[in-house]
Amino acid sequence: MLLHIIVFVLTFCIMEFMAWFSHKYIMHGFLWKLHADHHKKDHDSWFERNDAFFLFYAVISVGFFLLWQNDILKIGLAIGLGIFAYGIAYFIVHDIFIHQRFKMFRNANNRYAKAVRRAHKMHHKHLGKEDGECFGMLVVPFKYFKN
Repeated sequence: MLLHIIVFVLTFCIMEFMAWFSHKYIMHGFLWKLHADHHKKDHDSWFERNDAFFLFYAVISVGFFLLWQNDILKIGLAIGLGIFAYGIAYFIVHDIFIHQRFKMFRNANNRYAKAVRRAHKMHHKHLGKEDGECFGMLVVPFKYFKN
């Protein structure tokens, strides 16, 4: 049981790196066409082409659930849940808190909340795929924690 908890927490933490890596090198790289509408809205829909990226990690998470269910990988459940939990955290922080796709958490104003908003605002000041910064989500550079 302790191993599963450690694997869950480790997977959740590794997902922050995976989000940073895929955001910087995939979304702002060869799949920019899917991500571009997140930086410069070119449609009237509530959905963005960028929303398709969640499917990639959802499929990976389900894959680990299936590996566990079929007794192929005993820690598959812990890995799948770690990916799933990060996906929920990402959705809450990015889509709800920062972009207000649902009008919730509008009054969150602690140091961490302000730093997350500042870092993401710096990321979105760049409308093109080049010259980006702050590609992560939950780990925020110290310089954005100013008062």
